[in-house]
Amino acid sequence: MKIHEYQARELLGAYGVPGSRGEIVSNSTQAASAFKRFANPYCVAKVQVLAGGRGKAGGVQIVKTPEAAEEFCARFIGKNFSTYQSGGKAERVRSVLITEDIKIREEYYLSIVVDRSKDLPVILFSKQGGVDIEETASKNPTAIQKIHFSPNSLPGESRIFPMAATDFSKDSIPRQISSIAAKLAKLFVEKDASICEINPLALVFEDRVMALDAKITFDDNALFRHQDIKALKDPEEEDERERKAKEFGLSYVSMEGNVGCLVNGAGLAMATMDMIKLAGGEPANFLDVGGGATAAEVREGFKIILQDTRVEAILVNIFGGIMKCDVIAAGVIQASKETRLRVPLVVRLEGTHVEEGRALLKNSGLRIISCATIEEAADTAVKKAKEFKEAHVHSG
Repeated sequence: MKIHEYQARELLGAYGVPGSRGEIVSNSTQAASAFKRFANPYCVAKVQVLAGGRGKAGGVQIVKTPEAAEEFCARFIGKNFSTYQSGGKAERVRSVLITEDIKIREEYYLSIVVDRSKDLPVILFSKQGGVDIEETASKNPTAIQKIHFSPNSLPGESRIFPMAATDFSKDSIPRQISSIAAKLAKLFVEKDASICEINPLALVFEDRVMALDAKITFDDNALFRHQDIKALKDPEEEDERERKAKEFGLSYVSMEGNVGCLVNGAGLAMATMDMIKLAGGEPANFLDVGGGATAAEVREGFKIILQDTRVEAILVNIFGGIMKCDVIAAGVIQASKETRLRVPLVVRLEGTHVEEGRALLKNSGLRIISCATIEEAADTAVKKAKEFKEAHVHSG
């Protein structure tokens, strides 16, 4: 679960991480008032959407007057906004963060993530912070220092200091960085976060180090332990299809392609998407109905896929173990009838009760294409999606 920058800043503040003053606003009038309270002598206005790269997309700007703050809000609030990191997906801006403009002397990068190669959290620190940290990591990986730690033994400032002290002439600066990193590690573990990022961690006036931007993501599977964090979720930012899938216990992630996927098992779903791409197509979604889904859950998954108007073919790929192929077939048939399916449907069944499932599909009277292998199914789905698109364009 992602939260907005202003929420992340408040959470950092609760853990004692210093940051700039600011206020969230939802209209132009509030923006002018916030400017007058926090101008130093200017303010920074930031659109609040759950996507990185806002600055490069024009969503972060220094405003020098109350009128400029009003104009910024009027330009963005209620409008769609996308960045190079949002994958072409636009988010509606509902609020803007107005903060004091603090002169930055140096920009650093500090984050904590999970290093899956070591099954441990890792502190990442670089003196080369700012908007191009991804490029820094790619071109000069040695510029990023790392400290792994166990969640059962949080790293203290004394352990972090040697890493932070590299290339600093004054101890006071790395000591502040070490203190902030230790607090960030505490937040990361106590709140079951998966990403805690401060970029930039800035050196400002009087040799002070402050967090001027923050991004925090939490592990969905641990939210039951953190009702305070769960309450921060912005329902307006959640994909409607993903929300609907959760209601039925399905795992759905929207993507940008045109071949809808309904699969049982996350590994098989990933393999299915890979095969679609190898066949020259693009998956429209990740949808794992799980190992024990009922016909009703399959039906709902089918409907969720069809809410995406970009879908031009559907590929159902099921390996029946706990879930039996005839149950899947019944759900697919029922969903096809209820939705009056127009796009091509390709089904590959294998496993328990596979012959019964294939017989149900064959005798359904519906135009369902049955395939024996995942390769054949992916190739067919991509081909049929292309044919559907061409026919649709021609008929239009």
